[in-house]
Amino acid sequence: MKEIRIKDEYIKLGQAMKLANLVDSGVDAKFVITDGYVTVNGEKEERRGRKLYPGDVFAYRGEEVKVVCG
Repeated sequence: MKEIRIKDEYIKLGQAMKLANLVDSGVDAKFVITDGYVTVNGEKEERRGRKLYPGDVFAYRGEEVKVVCG
């Protein structure tokens, strides 16, 4: 499982996907999220503005990414 580190309290899902190199741009993130291809903590998520906190896990195309502090 891949990890991304954040310094703030949370990160938005679209930003997290870009940081994890799962998409090339915010526009790409928007489309894959709103089309229902992304899960957060095992549940389908369709809001790109969803706030992710340390400990949350999101997945796209079989790749899981955990949000951690630091």
